Amino acid sequence: MSTESNDPLAPGLAAAYPAPSAVLELLKPITWFPPMWAFACGVVSSGVPVVANGYTALAGMILAGPLVCAMSQACNDWYDRHVDAINEPQRPIPSGRIPGRWGLYIAFVWTALSLLVAATLGTWVLAATVAGVLLAWAYSAPPLRLKANGWWGNAACGFSYESLAWITGAAVMLGGALPSARILVLALLYGAGAHGIMTLNDFKAIKGDRETGINSLPVLLGPDRAAQVACAFMAAPQVVVIALLLSWGRLIEAGIVVLLLIGQLVMMRRFLRAPVAHALWLSGFGVPLYVFGMMASAFAVRVFAGT
Repeated sequence: MSTESNDPLAPGLAAAYPAPSAVLELLKPITWFPPMWAFACGVVSSGVPVVANGYTALAGMILAGPLVCAMSQACNDWYDRHVDAINEPQRPIPSGRIPGRWGLYIAFVWTALSLLVAATLGTWVLAATVAGVLLAWAYSAPPLRLKANGWWGNAACGFSYESLAWITGAAVMLGGALPSARILVLALLYGAGAHGIMTLNDFKAIKGDRETGINSLPVLLGPDRAAQVACAFMAAPQVVVIALLLSWGRLIEAGIVVLLLIGQLVMMRRFLRAPVAHALWLSGFGVPLYVFGMMASAFAVRVFAGT
């Protein structure tokens, strides 16, 4: 019987190579959707026809999801390997399917690829990508390890996944130029709202977070108060977005966001009654309404392109 350890740093595993399927699992394709959607919102909000800039739009989508987001997942899983050994031991690194330091090496390689691709897409795209990469490493890696505090960690994720991805999408379509103030404001507001979305993901890991000293909001505040904070973070920026759309004369899009917000509020009532039981439910059914509102807002500002 083998006595080889499943510790990812065990000497017996250090020379092994990970299977491609394990690498793909480490990069978590399912997590690529949020930044790719935000990037698409940036593309739409720019007002530049996609057919006129198809290659750069495609390159930017790859940058947002399969590169930068995937890199952040590899980085996070590497520095979370001991936490995951408690919460989700079947993950590639704690299970030994990504052996030795391969998780860290993959994060390094994907970081380099992300910056190389970004450098071909213009100054503001590169600047946004550098910021996103730095936040990803600061979120997971010591000495900052922002995820150790739910306030800072979730803010970093929301800004990276939504705000920076949106700004990058608009900048790509604008030839690398800085997007308009309206685009920047919307991107920042929806990034702030994503703080609450990230909190929803923390409810499933309360046990491991508490045991390993990660002060997620459910650990810091308790599930009930953390649920209230998550809902407030999600709803408040959308109220501001609605007010802005009305002030810009975009009544139809404002009405769409209102209806989508009402749907979220109905779901939030159920979530607040039993946060731990319903966090993933709200994430699965309420968050899509949030991101549909992002796209409606993106269409609203595309008419102001060039102003």
